[in-house]
Amino acid sequence: MKNQLLAALPSEEYSRLVAYMEVVPLELKQELYLRNQPIKYVYFLNYGVASMLTVMTDGSAIEVATVGNEGMVGLPVFLGAEKVPGECFIQVCGSGLRMRVDAFKTHVTVTSPLYDILQRYTQALFNQIAQSAACNRLHSIEQRMCRWLLMTADRVETDTFAMTQEFLSKMLGVNRSTVSLTASILQRAGLIEYVRGQMTILDRSGVEDITCECYQVVRGEFKRLLNGN
Repeated sequence: MKNQLLAALPSEEYSRLVAYMEVVPLELKQELYLRNQPIKYVYFLNYGVASMLTVMTDGSAIEVATVGNEGMVGLPVFLGAEKVPGECFIQVCGSGLRMRVDAFKTHVTVTSPLYDILQRYTQALFNQIAQSAACNRLHSIEQRMCRWLLMTADRVETDTFAMTQEFLSKMLGVNRSTVSLTASILQRAGLIEYVRGQMTILDRSGVEDITCECYQVVRGEFKRLLNGN
């Protein structure tokens, strides 16, 4: 599996930039950047899922977006920021390429093909964040969980992946008992199987029937913008 942003580069440009990157494993719960701390690296995921969180002063947090092999972690650096009041960590382990921020700023300039690709990716990510905000306010926990499961499966390109109730509660902004009840409802309906921290989508079309419109909106916008439309 290869990062889609890097895969969209001309081969010569890809070779030029990858010389300044290193392949790294991405472990479960690994912190990629922390709240109000300088961002040291940008990451291009090849496999796995990263979660972007907004964190409150009391330590509570909710997911605002996810990043898989369609994107880059560390987008604030591209926009000229050194730190943000949020954090990002790995929720589904995998691997990727990381690049030091100083190298990124030096080699990804306005004349680089990656610069144009990242502009379009920025809009796609903004769309995801805006849609998530509306979804969290307007749609049921069952719809939101199904949206999250489908988006995660798309990013790892498999219907089975590791996931804990602790993570799901943070992702969805609800307590663990609510996550447990919702997962039980979906499991009894034969849509998913959840055993010992392992999530499997058994009936994808059934999960798609339950999820809200936000899944297709976000998916469609990423496809449209990253294809240059």
